[in-house]
Amino acid sequence: MSDVEFKVRGEALLSIPIFILKKFGKDKYRRWLGLLTPEARAVYSNPIPKGDWYPVETMIIEPTRRLCDVYYNGSLRGAWDCGRYSAEFGLKGIYRVLVKLRSPMVLIRKAESILPAYYQPCEIEVVDSADGRVTVHVRKFPDTDEILVHRIGGWIERALEISGCKHVTVKINRKAADGKPVIEYIVTWKQYG
Repeated sequence: MSDVEFKVRGEALLSIPIFILKKFGKDKYRRWLGLLTPEARAVYSNPIPKGDWYPVETMIIEPTRRLCDVYYNGSLRGAWDCGRYSAEFGLKGIYRVLVKLRSPMVLIRKAESILPAYYQPCEIEVVDSADGRVTVHVRKFPDTDEILVHRIGGWIERALEISGCKHVTVKINRKAADGKPVIEYIVTWKQYG
């Protein structure tokens, strides 16, 4: 276990309860809320300040794990779908227009500053790119749980779809680079059609 406190910005939490309400309804939302730790339940039962920082484990990993356990039979697909919805939720209005006007590589390069704005500590780097393909390394995620890794994969997939890409695939690898753990996302797509 790392000594680093891994935090998530409140804005990243906002989409989780809305996703559950839209996909599963009020009764199942209340059931999910009842499964959370008292600390998480208190946060999710009230308006969540966008700029506040919260512990990742109790405020995003465990609530998403409960979602996966209850509504996806334990499958990480729940985290993936929640990440996809997070992109849908966050990339709306003027942001959606800007995403559609830019190339997929501009969006991925922008992720180098977006992800660290939501997770601390975090470092993301595009390590390889070509037409329709990019490899991204995420570093400094202490002891990162697969729930979060898949949530981010789902976000990447949907963000590229919003930008106009088709046939988006996101492959996740755990590896080491320079002797340190890295989460590698290998992303491929067709620009249009």
